[in-house]
Amino acid sequence: MKFKPTTKLISRLSITLGILLWVSIAAIQILQVLAQKSDVDLGLSQEVPRLLLDLFFISFLVYYHFRIGKAETSNFIDLLWRVFAIGLVTTIVSLAVELFYTTIANTTLAENEMLATLTYNINFLAISVLLISTFTVWKKLVLYQKSRRLVVSWNIFEALLMASIFFNFTGLVLQNSVVFQLLYGVLALMALVLSANMKWVAYLNFKQKWKSILLILLVTIYLVYFFRLLYVTDDSSTNFFYEINNLFVFSLFTFLLAYSVFSLLVILFNLPTSSVFERKLEEAINFQRLSQSIQKGENENQIFDILLNSSMSAVYADSGWIEIDKNGDEPLLRTRHISRVNLNEVKKLIAKGKRKTLLRNPLEKSSEEDRTLVNIRKSNFRSALIVPLKVQNKIAGQMYLLKEVSDGFNKEMINIINTFANQASISVENFRLLGEALENERYKEELNIAKSVQRALIPKKLDHDESFEIHAFTEAAAEVGGDYYDTFKLAESKFALVIGDVSGNGTSAAFHMSQMKGIFQSLVQLNLSAKDFLVNANTALSRCLERTSFITLSYFIIDTKERTIEFSRAGHCPTLYYSKSKGSSEYFQNQGLGLGILRNERYADFVHVNKMTFEKDDIAVLYTDGISEATNSEKEEFGYDRMQKLLDQNAHYDPIMIQKIFISKLYEFCGNKDLNDDYTMVVIKFK
Repeated sequence: MKFKPTTKLISRLSITLGILLWVSIAAIQILQVLAQKSDVDLGLSQEVPRLLLDLFFISFLVYYHFRIGKAETSNFIDLLWRVFAIGLVTTIVSLAVELFYTTIANTTLAENEMLATLTYNINFLAISVLLISTFTVWKKLVLYQKSRRLVVSWNIFEALLMASIFFNFTGLVLQNSVVFQLLYGVLALMALVLSANMKWVAYLNFKQKWKSILLILLVTIYLVYFFRLLYVTDDSSTNFFYEINNLFVFSLFTFLLAYSVFSLLVILFNLPTSSVFERKLEEAINFQRLSQSIQKGENENQIFDILLNSSMSAVYADSGWIEIDKNGDEPLLRTRHISRVNLNEVKKLIAKGKRKTLLRNPLEKSSEEDRTLVNIRKSNFRSALIVPLKVQNKIAGQMYLLKEVSDGFNKEMINIINTFANQASISVENFRLLGEALENERYKEELNIAKSVQRALIPKKLDHDESFEIHAFTEAAAEVGGDYYDTFKLAESKFALVIGDVSGNGTSAAFHMSQMKGIFQSLVQLNLSAKDFLVNANTALSRCLERTSFITLSYFIIDTKERTIEFSRAGHCPTLYYSKSKGSSEYFQNQGLGLGILRNERYADFVHVNKMTFEKDDIAVLYTDGISEATNSEKEEFGYDRMQKLLDQNAHYDPIMIQKIFISKLYEFCGNKDLNDDYTMVVIKFK
C-alpha cells in the first residue's frame, strides 16, 4: 500500500523539525560561548550553524504554508486577525525578555553571555515566526483574484526570496557588499511592485475596513518593533544599522513593511467611498431579492415587504407603508415604523399639502403613473414620496416613503425607487401568472380525470348477435364532450340502442351525459316501449337538468327474430338508412321533441314511434350534429347530401370501414381535425 502523507502530518513534522533546529542552533551558540571562555576549539565549521538556520527557515515556511496558506478561508478579517494574534504573542514574549533584562540590570546576571545568547535566540524565534506567518498571509492577499501575469511575477519573487535563504553561506553583509546590495535591490523593487495588488480591499465594507486598519496598524507596529530590535542601534553613531548579514530576513522585512504601509494607505483612501459602494451593493442585493422572490416561492405580501424594506433602506426613509387595493374592500397595508393613527394623519396632511411636485412618466399617458413629491407641514415627517405600483397594466396600489427632513428625496433616490417598484411589479405579475398557470394545470389535470371518467362511461363492447354487425366511434371537441351512445340486451333476440347529444359541450355537457347514462341504464331494464322510454327519460331529466340545457336522443329496439326495428326520435339528427333492395339510402323523417325542452305531461304528445322491418345488408347510420354540421374554411357544412352519397357509394363495406371512410372524408372536407363540436357515429349492418 502506497503511503501518502496528509497535510496535518506534514505540518506537525515541519514544526517539530523547526523547533529541534532552533534548539540546536541555540545550543551550538551557547557551546561556542563556553568554548570561547575556556579557550577551547570546538572544531565546528561555521557552515553548520548557517545550514541549521536555513533549514529552520524552510521548516517554518513549510509549516505556515500548510497551516495558513492552504486554509480555505476567504475572510480577510480572519486572516488579518491570525497575523495580529501571532504578532501579539511574539511581541509579548519579546517584551517579557526585555522586561526581564530591565529587572536584572546592573547585576552580574545581566552580563552573563550565555543568558544573552539564549534570550537573543528566543527573540530571533519570535521574529522568525512573525515574519514567516505574516509573509504567508500577505501572499494570500496579494494573489487574491490573481492573473497569469501576477502569478508569474510572484513565483519569480518567491523563488528569489527562497534562494536568498542560502545567501548567508557567502558571509557577505549589506554595508560593504555590492552583490548583497544588488540582490537586495532587485528583491525590494519586486516587493514594492507586488505590494500594489490590493484587490481584496474593494470587498471590505465600512466596518471591515476600520477593523483592517486597526489590525494592519498593529502588525506594522510589531514589525517596526522587531526591526528596531534586530537591526537598529541604540547610539547615534554614523553606523545607524547593525551589520545586516541575512538577505532573506532583511528582504522579508522590506516586503512585509511595504505591503502593510500600502494596505493602510489604500484602505484609508477608500474609506470615504465605502458608504457609496456599500449602498450600491445593497441596492443590487435588494434588486436581486426582488428578482428572485418568485423562485424562492414568496407570495405577493412577501414581495411587497421586500419592496418596502429595500426602498426604505435605499433612500434612508424613516417610515413608510404600502397600500394595495382590494377591489372595493379595505386596502391591504404593509407598514414600517408608523402607526395606523399616524398614517391616517399623514395621508390627510399629504392630501392638503400645497407644495407638491409631480414627476410624470414620459412613457405613460395616464396621470395615475405620476410619482409625487410632497413637503409636509405640522408633522414630524417633513417630506414624502408617493410611488404608484402597477401590476398587469393596472394600478394595484401606492407606496409611501416618509423622511423627517424637508426635500429629503433627490433624483438618484427616485430613480432607485422606480427601479425597485418596476421590478416588484414584474415579480407580482409573474407570481400571479404563475398562480394562473398552476390553476390551469390543476384544471387541466381535472379535465384529464374527467376525460378518463367519461371514456369509462362509453361502452367498449356493444351488445349484438349474429343478425347484425355494429361499430361506433366518438371524439370530443374539447377534453370532455356531451355525446353518448349505448346498447342493452333486452332478451335473447331483442336489443335496445340509444344515441344522444347534450346541448353545448365541455364539462357541463359531460356531466349531463353521465346523467343520461344513469337514466338509460335504469329505464332500459324495465323493457319499456320506445315511447314509454322517452316519456320516462324526459320526466327524470326534467328534475335534474339545467333549465337552459336539453338532450336530443334517438332510441331503437331491434328484434332480430322478427327482423323489426321500433324507434323514436327526441329531436335528434335523422337516421340515415340504406336499403339493399332499393340500392339507395334515405333519412328517417319522424318527428320528436328533445328531452328537457318541455317539462310536463304534455311531452308524451310529441313522441312519435315508428316501426319497420330490415333486410340482409341493410345499413343504419346514427350520428350527432357535430358531423352533419361540420364546416370547412368557407363555412360550408358537411351536410346530409354528402353523407347520403358516401353511404350509397360504400354500402358494400363492413361497419368499421364505412365509419373510417366517413371520418376520413370529414377531415378532408374540414381541412383539419379541430372540429367545433363533438362527433359520434354508430354504424349497423344487418345480415
